[in-house]
Amino acid sequence: MNFDHKNIMPRYFVIIILMTLGGVYILGNAAYQMVFQSDYWTEVSKKLVKEDVPIPAKRGNILSADGQIMASSLPEYKIYMDFMAYDKDPKVKAELQAWRDSMLRDKLDSISEGLHRIFPDKSAGYFKDRLKKGRRKKSRHWAIYGNRISYIQYKDCKELPLFKESPFKGGFYAEEFNQRKKPYGSLATRTLGALYAGKDSARYGLELSFDSILRGKEGLSHRTKVRNKWLSIVDVPPEDGYDIVTTIDVSMQDIAEKALLKQLKNINGEVGVAVLMEVATGDVKAIVNMTKCNDGVYREIKNNAIADLMEPGSTFKTASIMVALEDGKIKKEDYVDTGNGQWEMHGRVMKDHNWRRGGYARISVPEVLMYSSNIGVSRLIDENYADAPEKFVDGLYREGVGIPLNLPLVGSGEPRVRRPKEDRSNWSKTALPWMSIGYETQIPPIATLTFYNAIANEGKMVKPRFVKAISKNGEMVREYPVEVLREQICSPTTLNDIREILELVVSKGLGKAAGNKNFKVSGKTGTAQVAQGAGGYHSGRMKYLISFCGYFPSEKPQYSCIVAIQKYGLPASGGGQCGPVFSEIAQSVMAKGVYRDVAEASDSNSVYVPDVLDGNMGAAVEILDELHIPYRKDWNTSETATLWGRATNGGSNVNMVSEKIPESIVPDVRGMGLRDALFLLESRGLKIKVEGEGTVFWQSVYPDSRINKGTVIHIKLKR
Repeated sequence: MNFDHKNIMPRYFVIIILMTLGGVYILGNAAYQMVFQSDYWTEVSKKLVKEDVPIPAKRGNILSADGQIMASSLPEYKIYMDFMAYDKDPKVKAELQAWRDSMLRDKLDSISEGLHRIFPDKSAGYFKDRLKKGRRKKSRHWAIYGNRISYIQYKDCKELPLFKESPFKGGFYAEEFNQRKKPYGSLATRTLGALYAGKDSARYGLELSFDSILRGKEGLSHRTKVRNKWLSIVDVPPEDGYDIVTTIDVSMQDIAEKALLKQLKNINGEVGVAVLMEVATGDVKAIVNMTKCNDGVYREIKNNAIADLMEPGSTFKTASIMVALEDGKIKKEDYVDTGNGQWEMHGRVMKDHNWRRGGYARISVPEVLMYSSNIGVSRLIDENYADAPEKFVDGLYREGVGIPLNLPLVGSGEPRVRRPKEDRSNWSKTALPWMSIGYETQIPPIATLTFYNAIANEGKMVKPRFVKAISKNGEMVREYPVEVLREQICSPTTLNDIREILELVVSKGLGKAAGNKNFKVSGKTGTAQVAQGAGGYHSGRMKYLISFCGYFPSEKPQYSCIVAIQKYGLPASGGGQCGPVFSEIAQSVMAKGVYRDVAEASDSNSVYVPDVLDGNMGAAVEILDELHIPYRKDWNTSETATLWGRATNGGSNVNMVSEKIPESIVPDVRGMGLRDALFLLESRGLKIKVEGEGTVFWQSVYPDSRINKGTVIHIKLKR
């Protein structure tokens, strides 16, 4: 085959020239756009690509000691409607707008009914008018429902006509928020903490102290527009926050809160604190802070247990006596003369609480604490340390009283125990005797508890622990060990003496109300006048800080606890008014099943059978089964939820007899607890007035009387 050079080659040259010219044009156009139109195309790219769009990390959970969620971040939404369609093509935009308007008009009734079903607080008519108004305004950001809604509610809305379409097509869209939720409501809220509304920014509590751990790290993405749709491209994925495992026990927290609240209402207290601590570890199992608000309702508005710096009063006397015993200045067998209840101390009169009744006269060192004698403590300390007050204060610091606790909670207060050498201008001869009985010092309640916990813990002082671990996806990544503040606060001899005396305070002294018949309790009462501004202790109504601090069971302490209440006016008694709260907490905790042998401090060979109150036999059976305590009953049915009856202690078991109580007669509630008595009486239309606490022993309307609806019945309770 012959190749025709004359005809073919010119064609190749033409093609090459055309391709060369095309290439030169492309390169020239690119160079022109890069040099002369670079600003324009940079602006276009900015419109098509959004850089560094943050991706929020999920905040970690706050868990209870046994893994229950106490605070968690859950999504919430606000829902909106865009009534105006959009597309760069005017024809497509008009068609989409016509379709959206038609769907809204045809489905308005079903949409409104559906919204009413999801949000029953608003009528279908309300939603119908709301959507019509938004359409008339041609709004692009019209709020359909004013409040934030849950994820479930949002998903239900997405099932409605029109709303189930994509936002571009149907116009329905939502804004997502991360809302911090607490499944147990206000339980331990000041300790757990809170976030600012609508922000992932901590305000106080563990939320603030562990914010960097809980928060996690934001991710980064960029958004690019492809074929009129925005796509999110993840550049750096977010790192979700870690969970923190607290030491709080939910049921113990509930026990402490209910016991404290009940007493605050009974005595009209202003502020109440209750802290329950595990002796060996310092784990704070419950911490309650209640303040009476202007509307009369008690709420947690401040963490008083860790922040309040107040003169502790008589609970401080234990530390004073311990110093003197440890220094060999006094012995447990010594006596001191307290006179007739009044004693002049360097120009000021010191008084005992019973001075109007003639005082205690000559009493022993144990009796000084048993009866909380101001004169006894102050004389013992003043006579032995008047010439060397610094040595007494050194002894307090040696015991761990006054040392900083450095708690992991923002706003925690540190103890303030004055030193004579550092405060010479304000140190007088009366400073030492008054300091010895709990004045002239400022200590937060949790610091007082830490000292008593050390006494219970064989002399080892441990730091209160609020968080014991950090976890991720259920696996522990870090544990916080028990932190020892003092290996030994005093010698074993001094410790044994103090522990014996503290047990006597409850068994024979002013702390009897804190005791329990099932196990031994040890502790100390406290009552102090509260200085109020420039008026000192005599400004207006007298304010008192009453308290009881101790541990249980006495022989093998498992828990320590402090109950402190601020109140106005008399009577003001740490033993009589805080002791019952301590007793109720101790009884409930020991019966809870953590330590099932509630008679742990008793003879190990004996079988403990508790006294069971009359009332709801079904509840009694559940508890007895849980505690493995034997019982006998006179019914066979397993339906015991509403079964009422009487119970007696048979020595080796509990005997229970059921009773049928007709609805038409007044039931006999004597021998029942308050809850069962109220339920039975109120369910029959009776109104109740209650006096006292404990078990019902008297009722004003005789049992078996015919019921008249609305009748007021008085019941009296006693322990």
